[in-house]
Formats: sequence, structure tokens, C-alpha cells
Amino acid sequence: MKKISALLSLFFFVITHAQKLPDSFTDGKYVTVNGAKLWVVLVGTGDPLIIIPGGPGGAHLGYRSFDSLAKDNEIVYFDAFGRGKSDTAKDVKEYTLARDIEDIEGLRIALHFDKLNVLGHSYGGLVAQGYALKYPSHVNHLILANTFHSFIMWQENDDNSNHEIKTNYPEIWDSLMKIREAGAISSDEKHQALYGKVPYGFLYAYNPNNFSGRGGKPYPNSNNSKLYYQMVGKDGDFIVGSDIGNFDFRKDLKNLSMPVLIYGGRYDRVAVPYMMVKFKEYCPQAQFVMLERSGHNPQVEEPAKLFPVIENFLHH
Repeated sequence: MKKISALLSLFFFVITHAQKLPDSFTDGKYVTVNGAKLWVVLVGTGDPLIIIPGGPGGAHLGYRSFDSLAKDNEIVYFDAFGRGKSDTAKDVKEYTLARDIEDIEGLRIALHFDKLNVLGHSYGGLVAQGYALKYPSHVNHLILANTFHSFIMWQENDDNSNHEIKTNYPEIWDSLMKIREAGAISSDEKHQALYGKVPYGFLYAYNPNNFSGRGGKPYPNSNNSKLYYQMVGKDGDFIVGSDIGNFDFRKDLKNLSMPVLIYGGRYDRVAVPYMMVKFKEYCPQAQFVMLERSGHNPQVEEPAKLFPVIENFLHH
């Protein structure tokens, strides 16, 4: 009954406040962090919960379903350096995992928060882990969502995604192999165009219909592909390199002293379940949850199950 009551309370909060929620396009503010202006949108009241988007290269707009937690949390949405409405780099070499981690600390200071609850999704989970390990005294709770513990796991993402494409979309795969044999790599536009023919829902969803009709007003610089290939490597859809080819948090996760929640999706073909389960081995003190009817975005596919788990983790 308590769970039902909590869900009803959450539902009515979202309904009654739907017209009052800040707009991602207009109701934010710019905060200067490490010499760049970052776009920040604050929603709700309570302890700050910063949502670190995935990609690398993604903006915050697609994460607004976390507004459901705004009843007793102050949700901190932001566009990281090079994403969305924030400043972009003059040189793509300025985009690094280390910079993204330092920018979280810069945001914390600029927004006058003593401590943060930190939720990192997908690539954002790398930033969250790096931040929690470097600045543990400023992290109350750490949530790692559909993310990766090491370059080994990210490479598994590549390998599994490509296996699924080869098996289920052989006509796309054949075209891809032809241009790769001619010298094309992941960061080439024609390579990206072929990859883009694979429906998003195939690799990322339990039910692709959960992602249909989710268009709307285009958000500026919502997916910075130049940043993406700078950080994953020029051929990062097949062989991880650059920053993503070097990170590895596995040996350090056991030292995290704050409460940790790790969750994944059973149908996630990107952060694959067997590697997600191994997260628990590297971080045995963590609470682990597998969302059985979700892919890479449980906040979209199973919000009624996920959000009470997060609420309970943060407040009990």
C-alpha cells in the first residue's frame, strides 16, 4: 500500500505542477564553469540531484522524465560543455572525460551546494564514477544508470551492437562492410548515415513503441557527433579509443563509501546485462536493480518501477 500511495502522490504532483515546471529552452540560467557558460535548469525542491546525460555528446532535454522526482528533490539538469545550449570548444581536443568530471565540481561550487546526489546515465555514469572517486566528500548518494565500468565494457557495447546489427539488419551490415573495406571509419559521415538506418528502438528499447512520437521542438546541439568521436575515437563504433579507450574504474569502485545504486535494463543491447551484473562484483557494497522490461532507458520504459526505487534509495 505504501508503494501505491507513493506512486499516486508522485502522479498527482506531476499532473498538478505540469504547467509550472521550468521549460528547458527558456527557464534556465547560464553558469560559468572552467571558462565556459553552461546552461542549467533547476526543477523542484529538496536535496540537489544532478542528472548527467549520456552520449558523450547528449544534452539534458531527453532526461526531463526525471521531473517525477522533483517532489522532494531539486533536480539539476545541465548541458555539459559542447552540448545543447552551452558553449562549444574552439578545438575538439578540449572535450575530455577529465574536463567533464571537473565541470561537475565547478557546477557544485557555482550553484552553492555543499553536497550532491549524483545520477549518471550511460556515458554520464563515467563522469559520475570519476566525480565520486575524486570528490567523495561532496557526494551524498551515487546512482549509476545503464552505464559502463571500463573501456572493456564499452568495447563489449561496440561488439554486441555490431553483432546485433549484423544478425538482424544484414542489408545494412553488408553496405557498412563495403564502405569499411574501402577505408571508411565510424566518424565519416557516410558511415554515420548507414549506422543511423538502424532504428533506435532496436538497440536501445524493450518496446520500440515507447520511443515513437517523442518528437517536438528541436533542441540546439542535442547530439554533438564531433565531440562523440573525439572522445570515443575516430573508429569508436568498432574500436574504442581516445578517452573512452582508457578509462577503468573497476579496481576503485569497492572504495566508494557513499551509498551506491546501480541499475540496468534486461533488454539493453548497449550496456549489456551480463556486464551490468558484473558491476556488482566490482562494487559489492552497492544496491543493484535490473529493470526487466527496459532497454537502455528505464526512466522512459519503466518509470513506475524505477522512480520509487530511486526515491527509496535517496530518502530511506
